[in-house]
Amino acid sequence: MDRFQLYQVLRAAGVPEAYYEIPDCTPGPRPVADRYFLEERGGVWVVGIHERGSREVLERFPDEDGACRWLRDRLTDEGPPPVPATPEEIDALLHDSDGIQRRAREAFERALAESRRRTHEGPAADEGRTEPPPGT
Repeated sequence: MDRFQLYQVLRAAGVPEAYYEIPDCTPGPRPVADRYFLEERGGVWVVGIHERGSREVLERFPDEDGACRWLRDRLTDEGPPPVPATPEEIDALLHDSDGIQRRAREAFERALAESRRRTHEGPAADEGRTEPPPGT
């Protein structure tokens, strides 16, 4: 697979162009949003994350095919199918709506505090990150 085939596969799968950057394929200026990138660097193909204005290489490949397949797999994998809830789990959810809302609010507050902490610490706070940004 080459980058042009990858681009066609991603479009056919409905993956938004904002999620990736492929040389000679993704037209126009790129949005500021975080995204995967694919590029050739000195005969080696790299795939990484463009995040907050900087690029972090996640994987290196000796050929374009390997890099394209890796990126395709990341952008088209829907993960495991959801497991249906048991009747007991459904009953517990229906009777604990206040607790669910409270835990969701607490999780949100923790995420917000972590985001503020990272903003104040600067880009060094994410060094060593190997996972794609949430929601990709």
